[in-house]
Amino acid sequence: MKNRIFSLFICVLLLLTAVPVFAHHSFSSEYDINQPVTLKGKLTKLEWINPHGWIYIDVTGADGKVVNWAIETGSPNALLRRGLRKEDFPLGVELTVKGFRAKNGTATANGRSITLPDGRELFAGSSGTGAPRDGADPTER
Repeated sequence: MKNRIFSLFICVLLLLTAVPVFAHHSFSSEYDINQPVTLKGKLTKLEWINPHGWIYIDVTGADGKVVNWAIETGSPNALLRRGLRKEDFPLGVELTVKGFRAKNGTATANGRSITLPDGRELFAGSSGTGAPRDGADPTER
């Protein structure tokens, strides 16, 4: 009887301590490979978080209207391995981001490359999600 109670206790304990698993989305579920964008603007916010980093830039359109774009990047660890550092992104810095617009038409994009003011162009995209390869033609998969 003691073994059954102990086994039940262990099962309940395992269920209570289980960590939820979040599904990872693919590139094509949110972004449109047929809508490449080049965005130039000032950095307003940086989120160096997992599973993807986010940068936010104010982009002035041809009509003079300023729109704040949210650009999804790779994970902080992937960005660090590619040479990007938080220090490369002081608020107000002018960035050029190439990527692909969200399918839902919002001011959201998946960043493929970031060009810093000193001219460095770095790959910022996620790998293994179906996103276009670095340096690939935007119409290639």
